[in-house]
Amino acid sequence: MLSIRDLRRDGLGPVDLELAAGECVVVSGPSGAGKSLFLRAVADLDPNEGEVVLDGAARDAVPGPNWRGRVTYVAAEPAWWADAVAAHFTDLAAARPLVETLGFPAGVFEWPVARLSTGERQRLGLARALTIDPKVLLLDEPTSGLDDAARENVERLLQQRLTAGSALLLATHDADQARRFARRALHFEGGRCRETPT
Repeated sequence: MLSIRDLRRDGLGPVDLELAAGECVVVSGPSGAGKSLFLRAVADLDPNEGEVVLDGAARDAVPGPNWRGRVTYVAAEPAWWADAVAAHFTDLAAARPLVETLGFPAGVFEWPVARLSTGERQRLGLARALTIDPKVLLLDEPTSGLDDAARENVERLLQQRLTAGSALLLATHDADQARRFARRALHFEGGRCRETPT
């Protein structure tokens, strides 16, 4: 499904990886080791070199916005650019069941962004990404600011996406979460990586 060959940029690589549909690979390592650099490079958000192919389509042959709709990066702190939550969603009908699964009331779209806690922003940022139905999710610490109940809701939603055939690259410091989701990990140290079991 997703093939990565000789992916490199300053402070990162080379990285090689094959990721199948419905598979999760954990991205592990200490803070500053290159995990976020790697995820952003796969999404083509920062300059990088190497070959990334999704279902036979080379990243270099796909316009950037289209690529990022298929291979979607979700930052640990998602961006917000308008005052109201609803302004950040292009398809509220698709978003409603997602935000309900994540534990929000139906009226969350009327909330001002300023009202949101860090954890609420994380969960809504994930819901926003899922409304575009990406084939690959690049998740950067998606549950780092969440309590146990909210984390379980996020994990339930991610398991549903895996069952439906999406693939995940999941950066996490949570070893238990890594074992729940994946059998293998890319472990980064100083921008270089090696594959390890979870």
